[in-house]
Amino acid sequence: MMGEPTNRGVSPSPIDHGAVAQLMAPLTELVAHAGSAILAVDRTRMRVDGKTDGSPVTEADLAADRIIADGLARLAPEIPTLSEERIASAPAGCPPVFFLIDPLDGTKEFVAGRDEFTVNIALVRNGTPLLGIVGAPALGLIWRGLVGQGAERLSTRGRLGAAEPIRTRSFPRAGQPWVAAVSRSHGDAATNAFIEKRPGAVRQTLGSAVKFARVAEGAVDIYPRLGPTSEWDVAAGHALVTAAGGKVTDPTGGDVRFGEGRSDFIIPAFIAWGDPGAA
Repeated sequence: MMGEPTNRGVSPSPIDHGAVAQLMAPLTELVAHAGSAILAVDRTRMRVDGKTDGSPVTEADLAADRIIADGLARLAPEIPTLSEERIASAPAGCPPVFFLIDPLDGTKEFVAGRDEFTVNIALVRNGTPLLGIVGAPALGLIWRGLVGQGAERLSTRGRLGAAEPIRTRSFPRAGQPWVAAVSRSHGDAATNAFIEKRPGAVRQTLGSAVKFARVAEGAVDIYPRLGPTSEWDVAAGHALVTAAGGKVTDPTGGDVRFGEGRSDFIIPAFIAWGDPGAA
């Protein structure tokens, strides 16, 4: 849990790109392991509980969270973590470097029997996601990116496949339609109005952080979310899109910041752009 004391009694120091790059492979394995645990849960028989905010939590969420917590404690014990499933004692303050985790993003999709749910791990440095991994176990895919060093997609069918470079695409030319990723479970009027300003825009309805992944791999031009979203839903996708050549901004074009003491861990709104020149 972010902010819990460690045996070392010291705060983590800033981490450089080289050290982060060395974590990419074992973190990818960790996401794949958590995804396998989710798939092992029988969705027809599992228990579904409600959180205080009304959102669902299942044994699959908790199983993935345990695997990730144990893995991060082993891989990088000096770096604090904040997980959606362990926020009760999170302090208002935040260290300069921390992991931000959603062990099962898209629980509503999972409960409904759909395949668009993900495992999200981000490493945030000085308020900005630096590394992001988004695994979609039911789709057999993992997307990962390190800002400044590019983004990749891997297959998880059987053993992890070879990494394939991915990149965002340029925004549509005049007369060509925008393709906009929209949420299946969290639509809002402001987002719809934003998309409607782009005549002929094609909406692609998706669940979870898969929307960020489709922007990162150049299948979608834009993913606007002009309603409130939790930081752990956004951080990994933010890093992934940025690493792939895109940009994530607030509605005014400003930076989206993470871990800056908001007690509710809410991002009011954001837009993920495949082409940063369109922002």
